[in-house]
Amino acid sequence: MRKNQTRTEPRIIQRLLIGAALLYLAFFLFLPLGCIFAGALRKGAQVYFQSLAAPDALSAIRLTFLTALVAVPLNLVFGVAASWAIAKFDFKGKNLLLTLIDLPLSVSPVISGMVFILLFGAQGYLGPWLAAHGIRIVFAIPAIILATTFVTFPFVARELIPVMKSQGTEEEEAAVTLGANGWQTFRRVTLPNIRWGLLYGVILCNARAMGEFGAVSVVSGHIRGQTNTLPLYVEILYNEYNFAAAFAAASVLVFLALVTLFAKRLVERKFNEEKSGETS
Repeated sequence: MRKNQTRTEPRIIQRLLIGAALLYLAFFLFLPLGCIFAGALRKGAQVYFQSLAAPDALSAIRLTFLTALVAVPLNLVFGVAASWAIAKFDFKGKNLLLTLIDLPLSVSPVISGMVFILLFGAQGYLGPWLAAHGIRIVFAIPAIILATTFVTFPFVARELIPVMKSQGTEEEEAAVTLGANGWQTFRRVTLPNIRWGLLYGVILCNARAMGEFGAVSVVSGHIRGQTNTLPLYVEILYNEYNFAAAFAAASVLVFLALVTLFAKRLVERKFNEEKSGETS
């Protein structure tokens, strides 16, 4: 064995493991992605772009981006506040707050949607009062935003909590000792230290918000051109045997997923470069 060689497994074992991993990725990732784009372009590029330019498709795309545009900032604020409280302070109910943050990850999204139906539906607890005041939540955009926000709010907090815990409180305490107020301490000390974890959590939250199906399907009402996000629109087109349009809409979700993966990889690379620069 060469002097600096640290490999302990035989080369044949390494090749078998790499080959098995590539085969797994090809079967469960690349093949489905290829089928989506092949189905989207089966009738030609003209039909593909016409499908995406349809009014219902544009409405679904707009609603998907609108939902993410509202849900992600809300979860950003909540995630930063919750992780800062959990990582920097000791208080009664801390373990309960941690448990509640994990709740959407352990509950089926369909059940999450049903909760909003029971709360805001016509026969729900708040339904009669909302109807009397002309406020519509269920089967409208507000319910979609609420359901999406609920199922995605753990992502930012769960990325930031371990980051803040590992950093401790010494820097914040030093800033306060030097006369900084709470906002100055957060902006000049805490935020620079958590920025990569924050971006990572926002990326994951945005990806889930755009791809959420279960909870949104329950509360949306499936009103075409009004309450269909892209995942719901894909299902409707597929059930109607409009496969070319369904795959065209699905390809938009795939493109958004690839952009998310690229952004995720970029954030990880920047974080690793910064970390290696600090240790060198």
